[in-house]
Amino acid sequence: MTESTMISRLFAALPRLRASKFLVAAAAIAALAVPSSADARFVGYDGTWTTVFATTRGNCSSGLSVPFLVYGGRVSSAGGGRVSGSVSRSGSVAVAVSVGASHASGGGRLVGNYGSGRWSGIIQGDRCAGTWQASRG
Repeated sequence: MTESTMISRLFAALPRLRASKFLVAAAAIAALAVPSSADARFVGYDGTWTTVFATTRGNCSSGLSVPFLVYGGRVSSAGGGRVSGSVSRSGSVAVAVSVGASHASGGGRLVGNYGSGRWSGIIQGDRCAGTWQASRG
């Protein structure tokens, strides 16, 4: 039996006045039980993160600062390039970035308003790797 069939049978069994009161009460309970759109998505790391990249291997420039946007556990570009990634509830982050022929990926962890991790990729033809530090604010 479907949920709508069960509800129809329940209302048919109740007098009209009691059915309308029951409907109002059921709607109020359902509204409290269903999370709002803000609660339904994870917001713990939402915001703009400024990320500074340091090169530890390869011939790529170091100290580049890039903004990323986190919204609902998804990472996207806040300043150009193609960015995709995610942040878990525990703060584990994985991101892939590409700009023209250059591409890199990285991972790490965010805690509160700070984060750090490692990255690697091919930047303007050079294979490079390094670390990153991020702050939200």
